[in-house]
Amino acid sequence: MQAIAVRDRDAGLAGLSLAELPYPHAAENDVVVRVHAAGFTPGELAWEGTWTDRAGRERTPSVPGHEVSGVVAELGSGTTGVTVGQRVFGLGDWTRDGTLAEYVAIEARNLAPLPAGIDHAVAAGAVISGLAAWQALFDHAHLRAGQTALIHGAAGGVGSIAVQLAREAGARVVGTGRAADRDRALDLGVDGFVDLETDRLGDPGVVDVVFDVIGGDILRRSIALVRAGGTLVTTIEPPTIQPENGRAIFFVVEADRSQLAELAQRLRDGRLTSNLGAVRPLAEAPAAFGPDAPRVSGKTIIQVTEGW
Repeated sequence: MQAIAVRDRDAGLAGLSLAELPYPHAAENDVVVRVHAAGFTPGELAWEGTWTDRAGRERTPSVPGHEVSGVVAELGSGTTGVTVGQRVFGLGDWTRDGTLAEYVAIEARNLAPLPAGIDHAVAAGAVISGLAAWQALFDHAHLRAGQTALIHGAAGGVGSIAVQLAREAGARVVGTGRAADRDRALDLGVDGFVDLETDRLGDPGVVDVVFDVIGGDILRRSIALVRAGGTLVTTIEPPTIQPENGRAIFFVVEADRSQLAELAQRLRDGRLTSNLGAVRPLAEAPAAFGPDAPRVSGKTIIQVTEGW
C-alpha cells in the first residue's frame, strides 16, 4: 500500500515521503480500515509515541496521522461491533502507525459507525477536534446549562466545535481569537468576543469554565478568570499554577466510541459543523506539515481514497 512515512527521527519534516509499505496486520480486536480521509496534527513528529510502540521500543518507518474516516476492509480475530464494508470513523492509537496511508489497523473500540450522508473529509476533521471539545467541556469541566464558558481560539478547529457544543448545552459562551476570527465566532453563536491582540482578556469578567487551546501566556493569564468552584481545561501543557478555589486540568484526548457517535449524530442532523479547510491528496501530505505549510482557515484533511 502507499503511505506517508518517515524513516529517520533526526530527519524531521524533511524525512516525510510517499512510500510503499506492507499492508497492515489485523491483530486481535483490530479493524483494518480502507482510509478515505485522514487528519493529522502538525507537531506530531515531535511526539514520543510517533517513534516508539506501547512497550517503548523504537519503530520505524513511522506513519503519522491519527484521525480516520473510511470503510472496514478486514476484521481481526475476536473483533465485534463492526462489519466488513461498514463506514466508520475514529481515532488511531498514539503509538501505532497512523492514518496517512491507504489502509490502517485500529482497535475496533476506537471507531464508531459513520452515518450515510456525512462526507468522509468532514468526519475525519471532527475526530480530534470533536473529542477534545467534548471531553474538555463535559468530562473534565462538567459544563452545565446557565454557566459561562470562555473558549480560546473560538474560530479554530477545536474551538469552533467547543462553541457549538457549549451553546447546545445551554451555556453562555465568550470566544477569543484574532480580529479576523470575530465574524466566524459570532456566526457560531458566541455571546461575546475578545480580540486577543487589542482587547483586555479580563473584560468578560470571571467565568465558570475556561477551555484553552493556545497555552503559554494566554493560559497563565486565564487562571485569574476562573471563578470559585470553576475549572480551566487545556490540551496544550500542564498548568503551573491553580486558580484560587478552582481547578486547572491538562488532558490528552482519548478515543471514545460513544462520544464519536454523539458527534456523528450532530453532524448528520446539521447541529454541528466541523471547521474543514483544505482537502489535499495523499502525495501532498508532506507539504501540509510544518511552519512553511500554506496557511488555511480550518483543518487540513488528506483525501486518500475517493468514493462512498
